[in-house]
Amino acid sequence: MDNSEILKAFNKRSKNTLMETLDIEYVAIGEDFLTAKMPVNSRVHQPYGQLHGGATAALAESVGSAASNFFIDNKSQFINGIQLSINHIKSKREGVVFATAKNIHKGRTTHLWEVTIVDEEENLISVAKMTNIVLDIRK
Repeated sequence: MDNSEILKAFNKRSKNTLMETLDIEYVAIGEDFLTAKMPVNSRVHQPYGQLHGGATAALAESVGSAASNFFIDNKSQFINGIQLSINHIKSKREGVVFATAKNIHKGRTTHLWEVTIVDEEENLISVAKMTNIVLDIRK
């Protein structure tokens, strides 16, 4: 499966989920990263008209969790996020933000990701660290 097919599959899997609600779309993939984008508009604003930190955290967790799927046997294992820490650096009122998850640690039972969120002008919006646990599917 080539990268465009992988991205299509990830986006298809997002139907009827929070990712679809927030209009998150996976847009780029490489050997050690996954990038998704999310529009910034009133749907993801807090009451003061700025990007809600919770929406940013949902974007970070979505891309960090999805990225771990490349390192597991999807027929017998699945991923759960167990820790997310995020620092918000700059506010954003409109446009698009891009979250890129890069692997820091790929263990047998845990994965650690750094997720950097930037806007369309490469301004740093937020930085997150996410830990995932690899679990076996119970039959």
